[in-house]
Amino acid sequence: MAAGQKEDYYELLGVEKTVTDEELKKAYRKKAVQFHPDKNPGNKQAEENFKKVSEAYEALKDPQKRAAYDRYGHAAFQQGGPAARGSSGGAGGFHDPFDIFREVFGQGGGGGGAGSTGGIFEEFFGGGQGGGAGGPGRGSDLRYDLEITLEEAAHGAEKEISFRKLGECAHCHGNGAEPGSKRTTCTTCRGAGQVTTSRGFFHVRQACPSCHGSGHRFEKVCVKCSGEGRVNETAKINVKIPAGVDTGNKLRSSGNGEAGAGGGEAGDLYIVIHLKEHEVFERQGDDLFCEIPIKFTLATLGGTIHVPTLQGKAALKIPGGTPSNTTFRLKGRGMPHLRGGAHGDQLIRVQVEVPTHLTSEQKKILEEFSRVSGDTEEPMSKGFFEKAKKFF
Repeated sequence: MAAGQKEDYYELLGVEKTVTDEELKKAYRKKAVQFHPDKNPGNKQAEENFKKVSEAYEALKDPQKRAAYDRYGHAAFQQGGPAARGSSGGAGGFHDPFDIFREVFGQGGGGGGAGSTGGIFEEFFGGGQGGGAGGPGRGSDLRYDLEITLEEAAHGAEKEISFRKLGECAHCHGNGAEPGSKRTTCTTCRGAGQVTTSRGFFHVRQACPSCHGSGHRFEKVCVKCSGEGRVNETAKINVKIPAGVDTGNKLRSSGNGEAGAGGGEAGDLYIVIHLKEHEVFERQGDDLFCEIPIKFTLATLGGTIHVPTLQGKAALKIPGGTPSNTTFRLKGRGMPHLRGGAHGDQLIRVQVEVPTHLTSEQKKILEEFSRVSGDTEEPMSKGFFEKAKKFF
């Protein structure tokens, strides 16, 4: 691959272009677990791979973006490209108002001792928004990747997370001035809050770098933040996780991103959900799948067994003569729908166990059963034997 050339999204996720939505989600979940920074501490390559597969999944899970990518490749997401027009975010962006849950979680932050960052923490693509005329700039949106268990996704949970960010300076309350300092008009922009520069035939207007778009300055800048209005800090907030979330779902915490320069509006924090692999269950949309071994006597004679579910044990009736790989369905024992209401189902595939070590008494009983049943060394089905004669 040539230097600077982006990798193919399908190859990054290890799937073909004909991949289904469910297969795409499973492939992304596998890659996300493999490269997650929490499982690869200090591994910059794993962190970079995690960002790449997340960007690829964000593009391909959206039918319109996927169609544009299939036709135009990465050019679809460049400025002016078909997937970029009419949207403020490209592949991997988080600006689509219908792509996130419109709830505000954990406002104001929680107390407690110092904690470590629970996942990779970075600015969103595109960063914060610039300020308009006469006003300071908006702070950057931030991203936090949060790994939770299947049980937490099923029942909902509340998690405290901590992360580093640029927060409002408490000494000057974000305005960048030393308390008591007099305010004067900014001499760079003459109070306009914006400056215009010429680049060839183009005139570019942007927020004034001296006053950060406020239009004024102070005689003395804040000694704590050097006039920035922001300082590096460790923030802690409580995040409410709704029941039914899945890998790739995003929660927005309004105003918990970075503080705006010069007292500007704070950005938002986006929490991206990742589900840990479960030792018993595999999630398939809102359904849960598991395999359970049963004794060959139970499969032959039938009976009732108790199986695990996320709601506790449940009774499952096994009819007599059940072959291995038979799948049973427990209605309503799967994951809750994200928007409330009904639950998915739990699918249980039974595997018939054949005993490998028999006592002499057990062997004698089975030999008698074989004799009474008329078993021979030949295939039991005459129809099969007739079909197989051409191989002899």
